[in-house]
Amino acid sequence: MTLKVMEDEQGEWAVLQVSGEMDLVTSPAVRQHVHEAVADGRRSLVLDLSGVRFCDSSGVGVLIAARRLMRSCQGRLRLILPARGAEDGSHVNRVLAALGVRRLFEVYPDVTAAVDEAASPLSA
Repeated sequence: MTLKVMEDEQGEWAVLQVSGEMDLVTSPAVRQHVHEAVADGRRSLVLDLSGVRFCDSSGVGVLIAARRLMRSCQGRLRLILPARGAEDGSHVNRVLAALGVRRLFEVYPDVTAAVDEAASPLSA
């Protein structure tokens, strides 16, 4: 399966909707989209990973690099990782938890919550 990245805007938030598989071959596309958003002056970024069916260590590396990049430019990064079932993104949640890096990210259940300044992230 391939990777697909759709871009959207929700107020000041740039939303990248990622679906498919994040692996050694496809993860650089996600990195490129993140870099382009920052180059365009976006400092608030949501990565919607609810459509990601598989994520290996290179995908996790892209997420950690995106976090580092957003922090370096005083930006914000939020992830969307629904909690239930492989169909709705829990694979990425499990991978991040297994690697001990889930706590590094602000995670929300959906785009509405992720772009809401009053919403609290899901607990790790």
